[in-house]
Amino acid sequence: MVVGEIPVSADLIVVGGGPGGYTAALRAAELGRDVVLVDRDGTDGVGGVCLHVGCIPSKALIEVAQHMHLSTALSAAGVPAGAERLDMRRWQQWKGDVVDGLTNGVRQLLRHAGVSVISGQARLSRPDQLVVHDPLRPLAPAQYFQFTDLVVATGSRPAALACLPFDGVRILDSTGVLALDHVPASIAVVGAGYIGLELGTALAKLGAQVVIIEQAARVLPGMDEAFARPVQRRLAELGVEVLLGATVLGDDGAAVRVATGSGERVLTVDLVLVAAGRTPNTDDLGLEMAGIALDARGLVPVAADRRASAHIAAIGDIVAGPALAHKASAEAVVAVEALCGRPAAFTPTAIPLVVFSDPEIASAGWSLADARSVGIDAARASVPLAASGRAATMGQRVGTVEIVWDRDGETVIGLHIVGPHASELIAEGVLAIEMAATLDDLADTIHAHPTLAELLGDAARRARSAR
Repeated sequence: MVVGEIPVSADLIVVGGGPGGYTAALRAAELGRDVVLVDRDGTDGVGGVCLHVGCIPSKALIEVAQHMHLSTALSAAGVPAGAERLDMRRWQQWKGDVVDGLTNGVRQLLRHAGVSVISGQARLSRPDQLVVHDPLRPLAPAQYFQFTDLVVATGSRPAALACLPFDGVRILDSTGVLALDHVPASIAVVGAGYIGLELGTALAKLGAQVVIIEQAARVLPGMDEAFARPVQRRLAELGVEVLLGATVLGDDGAAVRVATGSGERVLTVDLVLVAAGRTPNTDDLGLEMAGIALDARGLVPVAADRRASAHIAAIGDIVAGPALAHKASAEAVVAVEALCGRPAAFTPTAIPLVVFSDPEIASAGWSLADARSVGIDAARASVPLAASGRAATMGQRVGTVEIVWDRDGETVIGLHIVGPHASELIAEGVLAIEMAATLDDLADTIHAHPTLAELLGDAARRARSAR
C-alpha cells in the first residue's frame, strides 16, 4: 500500500452509470446491498451515452424529422406542408429538456434506493480494490475503495478511423452531429450500419444533402438483405446517394476522397459523420490486476452469469453480443443476482434488434437461413404491409412482416418486421419466441382492428395454411 492510500470499504461497486450500470445499482440495492455507483460525470452522467448523447437524442431527432417529412408526404390528404427548415437551436433546447427530465428520474430512483453516486474514472489497483480519479477535479486526491463485489458497465465509444480523425468541428461522431445547432447543407456519412442510416435519413428529411459511404456491398451488412432492400430504396427516394464497396481515403478540410469500384470520387461536403462502429471502454480498467484478460476485440470474457471472476462481473457493450441498452439492462439483473449468491444466467432466446431507419426494421430470433444452417427444419411466411388498412391510413404502406417457425412442433422461432412502428410491434414477437408459442397461439390471438399488429396474426395464419 502506497503512502496516502487509505481504502474505504465498499460492499458492491458499479462502474458506469448507463442503462446497465444504473439497473445493476438499483437491483443490488433491492437485494439489500450497500451500493456505490461510480460514473465519470457523477450524478450528471447517470443514464450514460444512451440517455445523453445516443438513444434518446437520436430518436428525438428522428421523430421530429419524420413529422416534418410526413406533413409533406400527406399533403394529398389536405395536411399543410411543414416548415422548410428545422430550427435546430429550438430543437436542442427541447431535446435538452427531454434528457434533463429523464436524467432527473434516474437520479431520483438511485437516491430513493440509497445508492451513493460519485464522480470519477475507476481503475483496479488490486484484485479487490479500485482507485477513483475525478477528471472534473484534477487536483483532488484519488479515492480508494476496497470492495466485496464489482460490476463493470463502462459501455463503448464511437470507433475512430485513422484517415478521418475526429476534430469536433468538421469530422464528427454521432455525439457531435446530435449537438449541431443547424442542419448542414451537405454531409458525408461514413458507415451504413444502423447509426449511420438513422442519422443520415433524419438529416436528409430535414433538408441536408446526404451521401453515405459503405465498404460492404449493401447497406446494413449485418442484417438480412431482404430487410435492408426497402431501406435502400427509400434512401434513393429521399435523394440520398449511397456509395457501396467504397473506401474513404482521407479529407482535406473541404472534400472527402473516396475510392470506388469505378475510380476515385471527391465529395465536397460541409460535414463528415464517422459511424464506423463502436469500441468497448476497457482500455484503462486495470482488469489484469484481477487476472482478467481482454479478448482480441477488447471485450471482457464472462460466464453465463456475467461474471469474469468470483467477485467481478461485466455487462453491456464491454462483453460479447449486440451493443444494446436493453441487453445491458437484462445482463445487469443477472450479474447482480449472481454476485448475491442467487442462481442466474443470461440465456435469452431472443434479443430484439431495431433500426430506426425509414422504414423501421425490427428483428428477433432466427432468420430462415440461419435456422437451416444449424439443422433446424424451418419455414417462413410473410405478409406485405400493403395489406394493412391501418398502414393505408398512415400513408406508409412499404414493408412486410415475416414469421419463421420450426416445423417440428410449429413453434415460432423468428419474427422480422419492416415498416412503421416495427420497434413497438416486435415486442409481441419476442414474447412469442421466449414462450415457445406455436403458430396457432399467434394466429388465434385476437388483435385489435385497425392496427398494424394485425399483421402478426395474419402472418401466423398464412404460415399455418402453408404447413
